[in-house]
Amino acid sequence: MTRSLKKGPYVDERLLKKIEGKKPEDLGVIKTWSRSSQISPEMVGFTFGVHNGKNHIEVLITEDIVGHRLGEFSPTKKFVKHGGKMQKELEQKKKEAEVTAAKAAKASV
Repeated sequence: MTRSLKKGPYVDERLLKKIEGKKPEDLGVIKTWSRSSQISPEMVGFTFGVHNGKNHIEVLITEDIVGHRLGEFSPTKKFVKHGGKMQKELEQKKKEAEVTAAKAAKASV
C-alpha cells in the first residue's frame, strides 16, 4: 500500500539537515542507512552512499529518480550465475564466436 497523501512522502529529517543550504560540489558522499527514505527534488545533484547491509553503494541523484526510494538503487542480494562447468563452456564458445566474427568484419572493411 502507498503512503497516505495526508501524511506526505517520507523523507528522513537527518538527510535533509545534511544537505540543507549546501551545494553538491561542497559535499562528498553522504552516507545513509535510511533506505526507506524517498528522494525529494532538493536532493538532486547530491551523491548518497546507501547501505546495502554490507557496504555503502554510491547513488547519484538525478531528476529521473525523484519520488523513488533510496533502497531501490542499492541491491541487497548478489546474483550468482546459474549453471556450472557446462554453462561456462557454452559462454566461452559464444565469446570465441563473437571474436572471430569481429575479426572477419574488420578484415572485410
